[in-house]
Amino acid sequence: MNHVEKAILLMNLGSPDSTSVKDLKKYLNEFLMDERVIDVPKWWRTILVKGIIVPARAPKSAEAYRSIWTKEGSPLIVITNQLKEALEKETDLPVEVCMRYGNPSPKAAMDNLKKNYPSLKEVILVPLYPHYAWSSYETAAEYAKEIHKKEGYTFKLNIVPPFYKDETYIDALAESMRPYLQQDFDLLVFSYHGIPERHITKRHAPGTHDVHSPDRCCTDAAAQEVCYRHQVITTTQLVAEKLGLPKEKYTLSFQSRLGRDPWLQPYTAQKLTEWPKQGYKKIVLACPAFVSDCLETLEEMGKEGHHIFMEAGGESFTLVPCMNTNPEWVKGLLTLVEKA
Repeated sequence: MNHVEKAILLMNLGSPDSTSVKDLKKYLNEFLMDERVIDVPKWWRTILVKGIIVPARAPKSAEAYRSIWTKEGSPLIVITNQLKEALEKETDLPVEVCMRYGNPSPKAAMDNLKKNYPSLKEVILVPLYPHYAWSSYETAAEYAKEIHKKEGYTFKLNIVPPFYKDETYIDALAESMRPYLQQDFDLLVFSYHGIPERHITKRHAPGTHDVHSPDRCCTDAAAQEVCYRHQVITTTQLVAEKLGLPKEKYTLSFQSRLGRDPWLQPYTAQKLTEWPKQGYKKIVLACPAFVSDCLETLEEMGKEGHHIFMEAGGESFTLVPCMNTNPEWVKGLLTLVEKA
């Protein structure tokens, strides 16, 4: 075992250590002070985060986390560890887990690999984000690279790219949704985590992206590789095609908006109040931006979103679980690693 030369490192978003307000403040401060999450000058970000957002948000977030917390801990952490165990059954390579924010940290995970496998030559890092965005994939990958360089590890860090259109991901995602579409439903909703519009428009030349077009965003191949909106549209279309859904049976929206700046639209919360009035009274909702269930899926959509929709006149709201440890996803994940 000590002669292992290659290992896998799964990297997810992260979670507070507990549901205490103190731990929520610590977690939110680390998360929101990331310059790729709130991209304003540090002095202004510090005032916003530490002086306004965290003091107001921490108690509410603590309450939200309590509503989904399990005996084993945070669902995101628990499920990511379960994914690790499932992956280990499919490969001889050792697997470690780390989080972009909170614990276990990338340094702790890499230290473990260094200690347990002295002959290690390569670590294949898998940021568990299918789509490229400043505030998700990029911050995870860049932070891991920063730690790897700072600590001077002798093993190479090989990073799996975004897999938003990879056939193995599309197949696994479609198959995870399929059982929930056997019921009578009016609309399948692909609800993705939102990002500020400026995260796209700041990054590219003026006029190259249309963040309000319903079915396209950009046409330049290089731009598409770092364009979140293009990638979620692509995922949606590929999965719908795999499921054989006509265009009138599915739609795309964005959740988890923070602040007053314009974010990618349409907003899921707003549409949940409108769909029943438009005749879509039975919906099935999936959150493909996440591979593991977490606060944004279980509480924001599963509880709050469900309540909004039913209060607006909805008749049926079905939340599709994330892929989590779905066998097709585990096999697909191993394929992504092998491609790397």
